[in-house]
Amino acid sequence: MPSKPALSDLNFIVIPLLSTSHLIPLTDMAKLLAQHGVTVTLVTTPLNAARFTASIDRAVRSGLLIRVVELQFRAKEAGLPEGCENQNAAPGLNYRRQFVAAINMLQEPTEKLLREMKPKPSCIISDAYVAWTAETADKFQIPRIVFDGMSCFTQMCMHSLYIMRDQNQLPESGPFVIPDLPDRIEITKAQLPGHFNPGAISIQDIRDKIRAAEERSFGFVINTFEELEQRYVDKFRKLKNGRVWCLGPLSLCNNDDLDKAQRGNKASFDKDDNLKKWLDSWQPESVVYACFGSLGRITVKQFVELALGLEGSGYPFILVIKTGEGQAPIEDWISKNGFEERTKARGLLIRGWAPQVLILSHPAIGGFLTHCGWNSTVEGISAGVPMITWPLFAEQFLNERFLVHVLKMAAGVGSQALVHLGEEEKFEVQVSNKVVTDAIKKVMDKEKEGNEMRKRAQQLGEMAKRAVEGDGSTHLNVTLLIKEIQEFQLKQSAKNSCAKVCDALF
Repeated sequence: MPSKPALSDLNFIVIPLLSTSHLIPLTDMAKLLAQHGVTVTLVTTPLNAARFTASIDRAVRSGLLIRVVELQFRAKEAGLPEGCENQNAAPGLNYRRQFVAAINMLQEPTEKLLREMKPKPSCIISDAYVAWTAETADKFQIPRIVFDGMSCFTQMCMHSLYIMRDQNQLPESGPFVIPDLPDRIEITKAQLPGHFNPGAISIQDIRDKIRAAEERSFGFVINTFEELEQRYVDKFRKLKNGRVWCLGPLSLCNNDDLDKAQRGNKASFDKDDNLKKWLDSWQPESVVYACFGSLGRITVKQFVELALGLEGSGYPFILVIKTGEGQAPIEDWISKNGFEERTKARGLLIRGWAPQVLILSHPAIGGFLTHCGWNSTVEGISAGVPMITWPLFAEQFLNERFLVHVLKMAAGVGSQALVHLGEEEKFEVQVSNKVVTDAIKKVMDKEKEGNEMRKRAQQLGEMAKRAVEGDGSTHLNVTLLIKEIQEFQLKQSAKNSCAKVCDALF
């Protein structure tokens, strides 16, 4: 009978989608697994690897068995500009299919790599959007574990919504309640993700392939912790035959400020800049941090309302501003209006990438104005910071419902409709500066409703930190996942040994 493989003989292959918001949590997950003694191989491309090389190198020097394998990304062959290796760098949504085609071209070199790899691959932890990994896992007779960057709450919302869609029960207009959930969650079709509310560019065939591959998966890893959404974890686990492992908050595997600062990309200022000094100059819980994530974009008119809303609140603020294509009108307004100069005494504008986890963990931050992407949501929860919610696209309206109605640690700005990526000009202004100001004041007020939100946020932040400690739920889940893969490999070895004996006898 084969013996149980040693931890270091287990090789977890991690394959992220080449998009910043997907790379970051899966890189964190690779480090988390390696911290538990297994070998981890992260498969990506050169330009994406460069985003987290420093952090991984530090992890390797500390003794972790983690390595990064770089594969050539055939951008030009797929019809993309040369050097376009990340979804965030694609010229526009019209290139979405070309980007998927280039991702698919990675299957053959990945499989060649896996055939030659030592230790042999034990499982694949794959981003849900890299659907071909289902076929690869079958070829190598190893489990494929899916990561799709959503909470268990949102997974259960999506499950119910798929049933409603398949039965033609989704109302075209007006609010409706999502059925079969532990909480009353009301939403409109206009606020649903593209699976149920498609944009101008249809990619339903791609979504169908992703969903079909998910249905074949061995299990799911989720960037959450059990105490945050236990009822939804239980329901999702029941739906997936028990194979759901909550490994979050993944951002908390970064313990020092350098790891936090270099997480995901190079900040738009160097580490000697005065960001920390600026934050240190403010009272605890007095600053509003506003950021719409790596993909979120708004029109110049909507940006004006956001900027004036922050200014009108009277609170000091950090505002993260996108750089690159399409941002010239916003910079033009900032200059002509004198906004940056006028607010410089209490406002800090960060252009490009901001070290979000580092900022949120600073005591001066008292509120987080967010687009409700799940990475940002769970990072805000981990920091114990109440939120001002402004969902834009994807499943972000569902995340907002979770923050506002289930966790009760946030207030919304009242955005009414989802804006698909690339279609921002269709909705020039949904939210006025007065509403932004009112929502900020509601959350930052320490005397009334904001005080209850702050208490709740701080309680959840403490729960998040306990989850990743040695006796916490996340630590236990990582241990259980590794044990599951050990047992799978043991059974597979026994099966193969039996087959060899049978072949020899007959």
